[in-house]
Amino acid sequence: MELSELLAFEDVHEHCTLRSQFGFMAFHGGALEEVTDVIASRAAERAGASYYGIQLPDNLEWHIPSHRVTADQSPLLAQFLSHVNIVVTVHGFGRAGFFTSLLLGGRNRRLATHVGDHLRRHLPAYDILDDIDAIPNNLRGMHQDNPVNVVEHAGVQLELPPRVRGSSPLWWDWEGPGLTPHTESLIDALVDSATTWQH
Repeated sequence: MELSELLAFEDVHEHCTLRSQFGFMAFHGGALEEVTDVIASRAAERAGASYYGIQLPDNLEWHIPSHRVTADQSPLLAQFLSHVNIVVTVHGFGRAGFFTSLLLGGRNRRLATHVGDHLRRHLPAYDILDDIDAIPNNLRGMHQDNPVNVVEHAGVQLELPPRVRGSSPLWWDWEGPGLTPHTESLIDALVDSATTWQH
């Protein structure tokens, strides 16, 4: 399936809010990579950053590879990518051995170090991997057509395990209000990263 086909479904929702030239993205949001769109949109709003996201409904869990999420298939995505010059894309993953690991891929390695430093301060219980060689090859986000790499200064692909998104058994009895404490700390770290970043 192509992005343009996915966006044609009635219950698939595309969102774009243009603010600063720092952007957050979550194009596998909704029921697919749960809470990624909430994290990215809230961080963007609080940081005065731009946001682009796609929400998939519960009955449509079609994963389009990142390098096939291209601007020529969506006017809103094209608008976003032409407005921002650096970006953090928020993804979800689950893999044995990495359930407490946050992965910082993408081609802007200076931004990866910067975001990693803030994540370590806010989430000391997690392993923050910003050394590209420590990240599994297919989660590195280095493809030239990946949206994280097509803007002027490229960006960081942030891969989040279920626990930090509040969707692991650790939080079975969490009733709120709001997001889990780890998720809130994650958003705090992303806001700090965006508001203190200097090109």
